[in-house]
Amino acid sequence: MATLSGSRRSDVETLVGHAAINAGNVGALAARDAGIEAALLGEHLRAVIDVARSGRRLSRVDVEACRHQGEEAANQGVALSALLDLYLSATWRLWAVIDTRAPQSSAATVASVAAALFRAADDAAEALAAGYERAQRRTIRFEESLRREFVDDLLAGSGEPDLMLERAARFGFNLAGTHHVAVSGTGRRLLDADPIHSRVEAAVLATFNGRDVMVATKQGLLVCVFPGAAPEAATGLTRSLEEAGEGPWRIGVGSPGRGAGGVVRSYGEARQSLELAGRLGHVGSVARFEALLPFRVLTADVGLAGELVATVLGPLQRARGGGEHLIETLQAHIAASGNLSATARALHLSARAVGYRLERIAQLTGHSPHDPEGRFVLELAVRARPLIAAADP
Repeated sequence: MATLSGSRRSDVETLVGHAAINAGNVGALAARDAGIEAALLGEHLRAVIDVARSGRRLSRVDVEACRHQGEEAANQGVALSALLDLYLSATWRLWAVIDTRAPQSSAATVASVAAALFRAADDAAEALAAGYERAQRRTIRFEESLRREFVDDLLAGSGEPDLMLERAARFGFNLAGTHHVAVSGTGRRLLDADPIHSRVEAAVLATFNGRDVMVATKQGLLVCVFPGAAPEAATGLTRSLEEAGEGPWRIGVGSPGRGAGGVVRSYGEARQSLELAGRLGHVGSVARFEALLPFRVLTADVGLAGELVATVLGPLQRARGGGEHLIETLQAHIAASGNLSATARALHLSARAVGYRLERIAQLTGHSPHDPEGRFVLELAVRARPLIAAADP
C-alpha cells in the first residue's frame, strides 16, 4: 500500500488514536462479554490498531500469534465459540470507539479504516480456528498413542500395576472387572486408524457408551476387549464387520476372565480360536474357544492326529482312481447326520450310489459308517484331516 500523505495520516490518527488509548478497556469489556480471560487476546488489539493506521493486513507474526492463542485456548479447555466471541467483541467495541470520531474524518478515511479493521478480524478468526484445530489434532494423536500403549501392555500382561490402574481409569476401563476378547481377521493386514478400524471402533464405543471397552489393531488383526461375558457383543461385532465390507471375516472369541490376567488369557484364547477356525476353513462365523474344545483335543498332539488320519483314511486315498470322492461322500454323510437320502441330495447322486460308496468305505477302512463305533472313528479322522493338512509346513 502506498505511503499515507501527511494529511491522510493525520485524518487516520484522529480516528484511531483515541481507540489506541482505550484498548485496555476494550479488551476487558470484550472478555466480560465472552466470559473468558482477556489474556487470550494477547497483543491482538495493538496489531489491529496498527493495521487500521497502515491499511495493511495482519502480518505473518500477528497471524501466527492468533494461531498460538487458538492452541492455548484449546489447551485450557476454552470453547472455540467463546474464543471467537472474545475477538469479535473486541473488534466491534474497538470500532465503536473509532466511530465516535468518524464525523471529524473524511468518508474515505472511515471506509478505509473500517475495511482494514474487519479484514483483520476475519484473518484473526481463521487463524484462531486453525490453531484450535491444530491443538485438538495434537491432543487426539497423543490420546491415541496413550491408548495404543495401554492396550499393548494390557494384552501382553506387562506394565506396572499401579500405573496400569491409573491408565485404565483415564480411559474408563474397569481393570478389576470381567472381560472377554474377540480377535478378527480378513484377507489383509489391518492398521491403526484404518477405515475399518475406525468404523468398528465407533460402533463398539457407541454400543457401550465408550466405557469399559477397547478396540485396537495388533499384528494385522482387529482386537476388541468387551466387558462381561455377553455373547451378543460378538454378534454386534460380526454385524459391524459385515457392514464394513472387505470380508470374508473370521472371528475368534476367548472365554471371559476377571482382572488384567483374565484379559491376557482371553486374548490368547481368541488368537487360538481364530487360528483354529482358519485351519478348519470356517468363514463368516464366530469361533468361540470353549466351543472348539473337541478340535483343540485333536490338535493337542498333531503327530498322533496325523497317525489317526493316515491309518483310517489312508486306505481310501490309496484306492484305485483316488479316494477323494469317497472322502467327500463320508463328509457329506457326517454333515447329514447319517441320513442316506439327505447325503444323496447333497451329492446329487442316487441313494443306491451313495450306499455303494459307503459300503466301499467300510471295506477299505474296516470301519462301517452304519456302526456307531465305526462312524465315530471315521468322523474323528475326517474332522482331524483339515487340521493336520493346515499344520503341515
